[in-house]
Amino acid sequence: MDHARRLLLRDGEPVRVGSRALDLLIALVDRAGDVVGKHELLDVVWKGVVVDEAAVRVHLASLRRALGDGRDGARYIVNIPGRGYSFVAPIARDEPKAHPPQAEPPVARSIGPVPAPSRAPIGRDHVIGSLSELLLTRRFVSVVGAGGIGKTTVAAAIAQRLRSEFGDDNVVFVDFGAVSEPELVLGAITSAVGCAVGGADPFAELLTFLAEKRMLIVFDSCEHLVDQTSQLAGKLYQRAPSVHMLITSRESLRVEGETVHLLSPLAYPADEKPTAAEALAMPAVQLFMDRAAFSGFHGELTDGDAPVVAEICRRTDGIALAIELAASRVGTYGIHGVASLLAGNMELSLTGRRNVVARHRTLEAMLDWSFNLLAEDERRILCRLSVFVGLFTMEAACSVAGDGEQDAAVAATLASLVDKSLVWVQPEGEGVFYRLPDMTRAYARGRLDESDTSGSIAERHARYFAALFKAIALEHGAYTDIGRYVPHIGNVRKALEWSFSSDDRHAIGVELAADSASLFLGLWLLAECRHWSRLALGGMKGTGDMTEREVRLLEALALSSMHTQGNSQEVRAALERGLDLSEADGGRLTRLHLFAGLNIFLTRVGDFEGALAVAKRFDVIARDSDSRGDHAIAEWMLGSGHHLAGNQVAAWEHYERGFRIEADTGGLDADIFGFNHRLRALLGRARLLWLLGSPQGGCELACAVIDESANARHPTNYCICVLYCVPVLLWSGDTESPYTHIERALAHAERHSLFPYAGAALALKGEWLVMTGEESRGVDDLRRALQLLHRENYGIVIPATLRALATGLVQCGRYDEARATVDAAISSVTEVGQKFYLPDLLRTRGEIILRQPCPNAEEAELAFRRSIEHAKAQGALGWELKAAVPLARLLLQQGRDAEAQALLGSIYEAHAEKDGTRELTEAAHILRRAPREPD
Repeated sequence: MDHARRLLLRDGEPVRVGSRALDLLIALVDRAGDVVGKHELLDVVWKGVVVDEAAVRVHLASLRRALGDGRDGARYIVNIPGRGYSFVAPIARDEPKAHPPQAEPPVARSIGPVPAPSRAPIGRDHVIGSLSELLLTRRFVSVVGAGGIGKTTVAAAIAQRLRSEFGDDNVVFVDFGAVSEPELVLGAITSAVGCAVGGADPFAELLTFLAEKRMLIVFDSCEHLVDQTSQLAGKLYQRAPSVHMLITSRESLRVEGETVHLLSPLAYPADEKPTAAEALAMPAVQLFMDRAAFSGFHGELTDGDAPVVAEICRRTDGIALAIELAASRVGTYGIHGVASLLAGNMELSLTGRRNVVARHRTLEAMLDWSFNLLAEDERRILCRLSVFVGLFTMEAACSVAGDGEQDAAVAATLASLVDKSLVWVQPEGEGVFYRLPDMTRAYARGRLDESDTSGSIAERHARYFAALFKAIALEHGAYTDIGRYVPHIGNVRKALEWSFSSDDRHAIGVELAADSASLFLGLWLLAECRHWSRLALGGMKGTGDMTEREVRLLEALALSSMHTQGNSQEVRAALERGLDLSEADGGRLTRLHLFAGLNIFLTRVGDFEGALAVAKRFDVIARDSDSRGDHAIAEWMLGSGHHLAGNQVAAWEHYERGFRIEADTGGLDADIFGFNHRLRALLGRARLLWLLGSPQGGCELACAVIDESANARHPTNYCICVLYCVPVLLWSGDTESPYTHIERALAHAERHSLFPYAGAALALKGEWLVMTGEESRGVDDLRRALQLLHRENYGIVIPATLRALATGLVQCGRYDEARATVDAAISSVTEVGQKFYLPDLLRTRGEIILRQPCPNAEEAELAFRRSIEHAKAQGALGWELKAAVPLARLLLQQGRDAEAQALLGSIYEAHAEKDGTRELTEAAHILRRAPREPD
């Protein structure tokens, strides 16, 4: 060996050997006869470079072949198990030739050790068990998946499990991550299985060596050596019938005999707000908490932290390495601190354990490894695909990521990236979508931002989705087809953000916001819909004639604002402006939507006469339609209008007419302007049943409607049904059934940021508390509810809330305040024409007067009689009875028994049902009493 010229010579002729192998030889020869440890060799030969210990084995195998170690009994380098390596051949200094030494005693063959996992794999028990069985029957199994997903961990666990099946000496592990040169692949396998080769055909020698052996060989991390490992594995499968092979790679080898298992990410909670117990049932969360404990975090997962951990696992796509790296910082930063790090896109640079291979120390290093293995066209397409958020189609990829290539070329490159586990395939319904894992996307996005094409790719992306949704032409309210387009939501957001980030792009944003508004509404993403609609309406100047799109944006703005911001003047202005444009443009369907919206708006603010007038205008337009659905909705809308305007008989007729149309039609889509008008009619029917004298039927239907609404398409429907059906139960004196519904509606409204409904649900809770004897708490809740209702201009329930507050105040002994509250409510509803509430408010006034320290019986009787008079005018038999019972009690106290019985008799008999309310029970009791003769 010539140190100066760094040459290995045999008989004066250079012997071909790699530079690392030569460095190893020099290090061993310099200390000939000594045992040199693996770590010492690593420090000398790979100083400043992080490599795996397997690199020593691989290069020593190459060096032994070059030396002819083992040929004709010659021995040069021996392995001392557990200690290192030693150069054992005789040394002659400064002589040009070295003669082979005499044969040394044979040493044990070099077995590639199976890395024992530091801890048991989490969430992989089923996979490890099933693949262990599969490997025994199929012999050749490849575990394929994205980098860091846990392929090596699973393979090591399988190898450990099968030791008893094959024997300790017949399970070997070849780490190709430490092999960078294709010509070293065969040597790595040969060395691992303990085969000494020295002939002209090393592979033939390997086959001969393995022909009669039953072994399990694990080929780990083959993705950068796919061509070489696939050829060798294919031939081993064919010609070594007792050898079993387990492969790990980011792409399959695609050779005969191979069975591919695609390793899935660890499952994480699907629910955005899981409890701690629900989260800990998921393996991704189990792994996170396990690794967090090793980082110094000693707390238990709480219900408050569970959604944060779930989001971390979701953001890391359930990739084990990413989860471990994030969890490794919990001891220092805490759970919320780690979430903040990830939100700041720090995940790629988080450093992991020092005793792992370099490519697994950070996500960035792992992705660098994958990226550097790609061909140039694959790198370019991958970077451009990073512009997509979430799912995208093949068509979208070709349109946005291509660069003049034929679609077939882009599709082929995309398929190659899928094979390499850098792009995932995700079937959705009848379509096939693709997506980049979040970590891969963040990495590729950084690469794209470094290029000069980033801006043009973003523009292609925005224009593609603007054109897509223009072609789709989703109608507002046509929610049955929304599911097909849900996968696009992330990309629509991204395109809108880009479009509105600069004035010269607004035209793209306006078109996309208008054409995609139905998607946001269909998914009930109201706050986002409102945001984009306002931006688009503000950016319409100079965008040309866009009347149709402006109307769509106005409708979207009105609907989203009504539910999230209350019944503001902005909502009314948007509806009226939209109607003006629509009537000028002749859009019948759009006018129906806008009239439905205006009807609901006026109903919510408490303008019941105005709402009825709009319902009549809706009916006129609907009559010109061939749609039976429009006809049914028109009838139901008229029913709701008459109900609140104080004509219960007319309301019943319209409701029933609408239900007959529905029955004849065989079902219809009754969603307009975010409301299910069929449910709205059903809850109206429940209220009317009670008011018209069938309280049990009304309560039963009210409960059924609430249950049905729990499965409705939009969350508002459940809140609405609770808010208007629970009063039916309370009218009957039922204080048991409503509690659960009220609490669920409160939680529902808060969860979906439905602030008007939150105020109304709080008012119901306050009324329930007053009825169950917790007057003080009830009064507090009612006062807070009124503040919310006034802020949201939710006038429809304010009179009922004031009535409940007055009742609570009088029960607390605050008589003057109670009287002032109910009087103010009566004055207000009289002034604005809310006839519906007058019977109940007047009855409450009478009851307050009687509970005062010095009751005025005459004034109370007048209030009760006025209540009965207004109830009779409405046809509200139930409210007549509610006022007649306390009046009858008053008359009985005055000795006017016959008058009391005469008053109650006709009202009681008019009820179709004689049971179901406290008032019916008391009326029956009074009527059973024999009238006294007047004095």
